[in-house]
Amino acid sequence: MSEAVYIVDAARTPFLKARGRPGPFSAADLATACGAQLLARQPFAPDALDQVILGCASPAADEANIARIAALRMGCGHKVPAWTAQRNCASGLQAIDSACAELRLGRADLVLAGGVDALSRTPLLFSDEFVGWLADWRRAHLFERLRLLRRFRFASLSPVVGLERGLTDPVVGQLMGQTAENLASRFVVTREEMDAWAQRSHVRAALAWEAGHVGEVVPLVGADGTLYARDDGIRPNSSTADLARLKPFFDRKYGNVTAGNSSQVSDGAGWLLLATEAAVERHGLQPLARIVDCAWAALDPAAMGLGPVHAVAPLLARNGLGIADIGLWEINEAFAAQVLACLRAWEDVDYCREELGMDVCGIAPQQSRINIDGGAIALGHPVGASGARIVMHLVAAMRREGVARGVATLCVGGGQGGAMLIEAVT
Repeated sequence: MSEAVYIVDAARTPFLKARGRPGPFSAADLATACGAQLLARQPFAPDALDQVILGCASPAADEANIARIAALRMGCGHKVPAWTAQRNCASGLQAIDSACAELRLGRADLVLAGGVDALSRTPLLFSDEFVGWLADWRRAHLFERLRLLRRFRFASLSPVVGLERGLTDPVVGQLMGQTAENLASRFVVTREEMDAWAQRSHVRAALAWEAGHVGEVVPLVGADGTLYARDDGIRPNSSTADLARLKPFFDRKYGNVTAGNSSQVSDGAGWLLLATEAAVERHGLQPLARIVDCAWAALDPAAMGLGPVHAVAPLLARNGLGIADIGLWEINEAFAAQVLACLRAWEDVDYCREELGMDVCGIAPQQSRINIDGGAIALGHPVGASGARIVMHLVAAMRREGVARGVATLCVGGGQGGAMLIEAVT
């Protein structure tokens, strides 16, 4: 932990909302276009990097080790190693944490780390029944194929939605939104509270764009010449009345979690350039912030949304800090219910004592200091990229607000949480 790790630059693409069909860019396209623009403004050549690490939760079949694909396409050359990290929603944060480990161990001085996902391109799959029928068909002779035709059922052609599979926990058998319903019930989070948080996310994101506070976004140009320069899921005129009209999506009879108070399914990529002090001096770089520490935690997958509470507690304890010592927070908004449940859990002394084994809670971050420029409900949640986004925007917000310390944290499907402590530099 003695070797300082600096964030010296960062960029992300606009987050583009999935609209029921493949989006204009593959995940590799997004990562390459974003990284190429980031590297083009550096005082060193791309092949000066020691490693490239990219988080991705759902790469396409032709994007195996997507980090290597992006590194080669960005011009890093054949000799720069690149590898892909996968920790579901925290894949981008894992890539940054892994880069920190390489830098602190002395195995690298300059690393490009980030995350990407193009969830609009998550494939539709054939059912096992149809795949089995096809296998028999390929091996069968003519007369056997006639018998197979009589066995064929058109119902077996019904596609399996890959995204739904990916967002369903295979251990507890619940969609991520159902786990948010669990937390809403446990901590008595009302529908009105969820919709108010969602509306706030959209308003804050719209105001941030109007004020020029989203400078980390670099534009994309599609194959047809279309310019994509802004996050396209923000609804600046969103109202709680509009949100209240939406029906529950995950528990249609008793639930309160809707598409409107959940994060948007989207496509996007983001990169951070991380350097040691030696690399900063060698290349004349200007540090934006220092990564102090990162913590990971695990809990019941059915309550995965509480991951930030479980990860933040040891992170702060290890660094001798309390909730009040943190000036700004970026908490990924997987669901409004999930963020609000985290705040309730932080305030619940019994929960902290029984579940975390700590007597350090009883206080939650001030809502006015959380996601001050909106969150994933408005911006989108391209799963692999979100960890990178919250870290880079936290840094930008800290510099703008003159804040000394910030925490970026998110819940992780499968019952985990990750949190990163960032410190301002002068």
